[in-house]
Amino acid sequence: MGKLFAEKYSMDIPPFVGKNIDDDEALFKYGPPFGFHRFFDKIKNLLELLPEHDLPEDLKSKHCKRCVVIGSGGILYGSELGHLLNQYDIVIRLNDAPVQGYTDHVGNKTTIRMTYPEGAPLSEHEYPPASLFVAVLFKSVDFNWLQAMVKNETLSLWIRLFFWKEVAKKIPFTSKQFRILNPVIVKETALDILEFPKPRSIFWGWDKNVPTIGVMAVVLATHLCDEVSIAGFGYDLDQPSTPLHYYNNLCMAAMNRQTMHNVTGETKLLQKLVKEKVVKDLTGGIHCEFCNKDS
Repeated sequence: MGKLFAEKYSMDIPPFVGKNIDDDEALFKYGPPFGFHRFFDKIKNLLELLPEHDLPEDLKSKHCKRCVVIGSGGILYGSELGHLLNQYDIVIRLNDAPVQGYTDHVGNKTTIRMTYPEGAPLSEHEYPPASLFVAVLFKSVDFNWLQAMVKNETLSLWIRLFFWKEVAKKIPFTSKQFRILNPVIVKETALDILEFPKPRSIFWGWDKNVPTIGVMAVVLATHLCDEVSIAGFGYDLDQPSTPLHYYNNLCMAAMNRQTMHNVTGETKLLQKLVKEKVVKDLTGGIHCEFCNKDS
């Protein structure tokens, strides 16, 4: 990854935010999700609650770690990859993509659940006791929500009104199982690697392109592991009626409403990573070496 993107990719970025943030100017250049500009007190208060800021020692010390990032793509349904996916050292699942009821296809091992408040699973059954919760913070109330989850407190009705959908009321973890994704990884992914335009202030907030959680997770995985695979990735926008996810009835056409994301740009990035053998695509939705069509 570092060789592929040269100065656009920093090998030594810590994957999660640690307590020593005072001197890290890169963390405060932009607002969420690219940084903590104007949120110094909120992130400082949160970090005081988190005793751990890295992988658990048993994983961190493991030689030659293998990661798999499991997307939500409909291509996973019927794949029967569950047993294979369970063999990876680190299994990263995204947002509320369920394990319950789909284990034959997506496995049942979860090392990291990576999401933002509105994406977090509502069912406590989707949080295995030994896994980690990695939060991506996008807006002011996300800090409030995460603090309530870490402290096992009730989220106030006033705060809940600021989310665009129902959010989890409890994450059944101890404080040492929570992590905050380093926003510099998001910044590098968006502005340097994907070459999105820099965020610009407009009257009602910020105009910006933001990477999907999936692409953020793939870049995170390159910082955590020696080998990275993906499964369930790939948007075929030329097939609007095909299933978008493996677990619901949404169709591919729904992606046309996702104006914040640049699906075409992300696909080109993932294709490059697969073709250069930085990442292995287990389901062939990004770059299918065994398909007839030219991808």
